[in-house]
Formats: sequence, C-alpha cells, structure tokens
Amino acid sequence: MVTKSGILINVGCGATPTPGWLNFDNSFSVRLARWPGINAMLAGTLFLGPQSADLVAMARSGNIRFANAAARIPCARGTARAVYSSHMIEHLDRGEARAFLAEVRQVLRPGGIVRLAAPDLSRLIADYVATGDADGFVAGTHMGLDRPAGLRARARWALVGPRHHLWMYDGDSLLRLLAEAGFADGVVLPPGSTKIADPGQLDLHERAAESVYAEAVRPLHACRPHAAHHRHGSRQVRLAAPRELRAARPRPAARRPLPGAEPAAPPPGDRAAGGAVPALGRPAPHRRLDGAVRQPA
Repeated sequence: MVTKSGILINVGCGATPTPGWLNFDNSFSVRLARWPGINAMLAGTLFLGPQSADLVAMARSGNIRFANAAARIPCARGTARAVYSSHMIEHLDRGEARAFLAEVRQVLRPGGIVRLAAPDLSRLIADYVATGDADGFVAGTHMGLDRPAGLRARARWALVGPRHHLWMYDGDSLLRLLAEAGFADGVVLPPGSTKIADPGQLDLHERAAESVYAEAVRPLHACRPHAAHHRHGSRQVRLAAPRELRAARPRPAARRPLPGAEPAAPPPGDRAAGGAVPALGRPAPHRRLDGAVRQPA
C-alpha cells in the first residue's frame, strides 16, 4: 500500500500475502515465478509440489515479489511507515537477523514501526514444564531436521536450502534484539493489538496460538545506544546500555601470596636511603648522582 504517509511492507509473507501491502518472500517458488518454462518442467515433482505451485501462481500475479531481506529490501530508503514480518526471523541465523533488522531500519521512515511475530519459546517451555514431554518440546522448536535421504532429497536441499528454525525467541529476547538494532519504545503486544495506524487488512491474530508479537519504532533522531525501558505485558523490561555492561564485567581478583612465601619487595625506586620503605602519603627521598641524599621539602 502506497499512501502519502508511506508504504506498508510485509516481509516473508509465504502463501498469505496481505492485501494492500507490498509482499516479499525469498522462497524458491517465488524465484521460479520469473521462468514459466521451468515451472512447467518441475510441476508435480519433488521440487514443486501443489502448495509450491500455488505460491508460484501468486507470485506471477504480482501479489508477491522476491527479496532476500537479510541482504536488501528492494524499497526506497525512509519510505515505509510500517514493516511486518511473521514467522520469518526464526529462520535466520543471528547475523542474518541483525542484517535484516538493519535493512528494516533503513526502509522505515523516522517514527515508522516494525512488527515481528515469531514462535513463542516461553510457551514451549511452559508446556514442557507442565507435561515433561522432551520429544514434544524439541519437535515444537522445529530446530531439528532429518538429514535428506536419497538423491532427489539431497538435490532439493542443495537447491532450496534448509527450512527449519535457526534461532528461537520469547518476548524479552525479541525486544533486546530490536533495541540492539537501534529501535526504541519496544513493546510486546497481545494478539489483535498494534501501534500501526491504519494497518488495513493486516492479520493481527496470525498464528496467535503459538506466537509472540513485538513492535518497536525507528527513532526520529539518531542517538547513541543507552539504557532503555520496554513494556512486556504488565511489566517493564530494562535493557542495559553498553557502558553499563562494560562496568558490570568482573575485575580480576588481587593475587594472594602463597602460605609461607616472602612478601614481594617494592621496586628499587620506591625505597628510601638505607633500604627503608617510606610511609604512605610521604614522598621518598632522592639520591643524587654524587651519592648525597636530598630530602624533600
């Protein structure tokens, strides 16, 4: 959607593009949409099943465009008033996630909003604590993936790449990631709630049973990172500034002499004439080149 106040962007839309928004996805099917002949050759094969064929048709109709958002979101800088991404960031490794949010910050106008929806790790943990089902917990993270068996499966893996999760988040970790990327006023919201003005047909309940929703704002003015407070439901989350993190690092403990060891002698320059160690707070006497000792005034 292009308005006077800016465009609306949906990144990683999959097969559910948002009407009125610019929809991007990096799937193999969207990439294939540019070559109809190859689509016909691969239709019905392991590489292009019925669901993938439907995604190709959507992309060819112009509803979905290809973009590798961790490298570049193909929109002019500072033109978007909102960027939405649902269940995409968990498919990125940590470096890719930071690169993606840097791109989001570039395309957003100052004051623009980023909205992220991701699988809620805290829900999976709560279910595990309640049931003790370790297999169900690991399966629910989608971070484990069977190795491809057979030539065609390995070829698809090489061509399409893995589609499992590479990282997991809860509300606090999403807010921390957004703050580290330079966003402000981060907040975890319940399903159906948003700070985006006039979101159009954006599904604010998308995958609500398994999701956590976080929003943050691109600041109006660039500023140095500082300690920030973010809302997570009814409680406030404080993210420490880099300076505070450095100050909190433990300092090395002073070395203690071994039992029975002689105390270390002070450096020669700290000894007064005759070998006595001067009292603290009093300057030591100085020995001249002719051997005479000059006492300080």
